[in-house]
Amino acid sequence: MVTGQTAPAPVADGPAEATARWRAAAAATGPGDRAGVERAVRAAYRAVGLAEPADFRWFGSPLAAAQAALELRAAGAVTVRETVRTLPWDAVRRQAVERTGAAGWAPLWALTGGELGPVTNTLADRIRRAVLDRIAPEPDIENDEGDVVDAARERRVAARIALLDAVRGQHDAPWFAAFEAAGVLGAGPDAPGGTEGGAIAALAEVARGAGWWWPYEEVVLLSERPVELHRDEAGRLDHADGPALAYSDGFTMHAWRGMPVPADFLAGLGAVTAERIRTEENAELRRVLLEHYGYERYLADSGAVPVHQDETGVLWRIDLPEDEPVVMVEVVNSTAEPDGTFRTYWLRVPPSTLTARAGVAWTFGITEAEYHPQRET
Repeated sequence: MVTGQTAPAPVADGPAEATARWRAAAAATGPGDRAGVERAVRAAYRAVGLAEPADFRWFGSPLAAAQAALELRAAGAVTVRETVRTLPWDAVRRQAVERTGAAGWAPLWALTGGELGPVTNTLADRIRRAVLDRIAPEPDIENDEGDVVDAARERRVAARIALLDAVRGQHDAPWFAAFEAAGVLGAGPDAPGGTEGGAIAALAEVARGAGWWWPYEEVVLLSERPVELHRDEAGRLDHADGPALAYSDGFTMHAWRGMPVPADFLAGLGAVTAERIRTEENAELRRVLLEHYGYERYLADSGAVPVHQDETGVLWRIDLPEDEPVVMVEVVNSTAEPDGTFRTYWLRVPPSTLTARAGVAWTFGITEAEYHPQRET
């Protein structure tokens, strides 16, 4: 969990240091410096030749800000996102490639944006989908008819467009890390480097203190960063004792190892049974239950029987309703533990696996015929 962090301002450093700073910015939680953020937004507008916005409106989450953006759009507000963000962004990206050279940009990106992008972009995409589904749920065609479905579809399209007006703030960290490492990110909102450099420096300053924000001609909508963020070792949203992502206004997202789950679902994990798993109709939630319960325990409690056994291990198969079967190989480590016991491992293998040897071979990326270990370990 990362909470109450404020990302430090950049200094001249290498890719690793820039990546570390912007990783902290992407995961930072808690209130930022509102006055500083607003100064940076004004600087961004000035840098691209726009009049400074007259009205700043803060919201507790991107959900509340997106709802306000939808209303502004309906009232005729004009977005300036392309001028404030897209055009200077493209120009500075070209400067970065020119500065590092085509051959140098690829490895620099791999160490910065390529390092941060998968986790940060996945989180941003999850937030976007959650916001869209809460503002404008997909119409239920089976239950609704005619004008009701048409109205729901129109609102969802409008909500998508409003979300396209957003600048991702702290979740633009992968690009800021790359710009900083390439030496094209200024030290402050009024840094030299031409129109584009000043605008990008200002956008970076906003990203250090705010979440998503929406730039319009006269109004700027800004959302606070989350107050809680819980992730597993792979960077996926994950929390068994409450929301994995929470904002101050009550917008939350619950997840287990990256899988979205209902808020009340996690509360019952402690009392889950093999029968509860078997009768769960939602295949994705059933997988969550299985992971929490443990495959070995489920095999024992559900009365599963082995389908194949050889010198490499035992192949087990769990058939699940309306889902692919869970197929696992039970193997015993040939090296004894310090207490003299031999540890058992469970290896998840593809459903098409027919023999224990084939399953073990698959874990090494080879075929059953190619698997000829000199010594089992």
